[in-house]
Amino acid sequence: MNELEKNNTEKTFEKIKHIDEEGMEFWYARELAKALEYKRWDKFKNVLTKSMIACQNSNNLINDHFSQVEKMVSLGSDATRKIEDYKLSRYACYLIAQNGDARKKVIALAQTYFAIQTRKQELSEREYQSLTEDEKRLYQRSLTRKGNHSLNQTAKKAGVKNFDRFHNAGYKGLYNGETATDIARRKGLRYREDILDNMGSDELIANLFRISQTEQKLKKDNIKGEQKANEVHFNIGRNIREVIAKNGGTMPENLPTPEKSLKELEKESRNSLQEF
Repeated sequence: MNELEKNNTEKTFEKIKHIDEEGMEFWYARELAKALEYKRWDKFKNVLTKSMIACQNSNNLINDHFSQVEKMVSLGSDATRKIEDYKLSRYACYLIAQNGDARKKVIALAQTYFAIQTRKQELSEREYQSLTEDEKRLYQRSLTRKGNHSLNQTAKKAGVKNFDRFHNAGYKGLYNGETATDIARRKGLRYREDILDNMGSDELIANLFRISQTEQKLKKDNIKGEQKANEVHFNIGRNIREVIAKNGGTMPENLPTPEKSLKELEKESRNSLQEF
């Protein structure tokens, strides 16, 4: 497999990745099967079964990595049917690649890709749990910054020109009608001070989920037109808000605002290094 094929396949794995309401990544088995060039579900199901056994033999809980779900698919003429599917962790994808048809070029790449990425993910999760709240904020802010950059590129392709209005649509959905200006005012921020720099880690995670899900929706549905893109962003924000409410979580506007902005923390860190 040449470098172009390798890059395209890696992009495919990332393109079909999803993020759940808790900010955790997952893949759907049927989408992964297609990416791994399995045309028949029963053939792929055999690989799934072998992977589950391998998961159990590694002293991991199967349900933590292979979560069975049902989907409704259209049969035409308003008829629908339930089909079996699974939500897979990155580790589950790695096991599937290890148990897949080794004759396929894409399987060989998947084995390498998911092995490396699984190891990175394990380190990231372990390290994240040991971070202080301020360190978690810095980490999540970095992710939202990268996420917004990517979202802006996707929104631009969809036809968005007024990015303030586009981002406010997302905030309105997530914050029950509040714009970025409203949020800044409620937090008592100075003019033009970045609201994301003044959020705790939980609030940043909620916004990161909004950002990533909006980009996925714009791409998946091939949304065209500024108004439609704004509607997507608003609806994604509102849907996330509904999930928070359903799970009994704290609404983002009710989460505490940190005493110091990330800009202040970064400045203090630089000053400490200079003194040292």
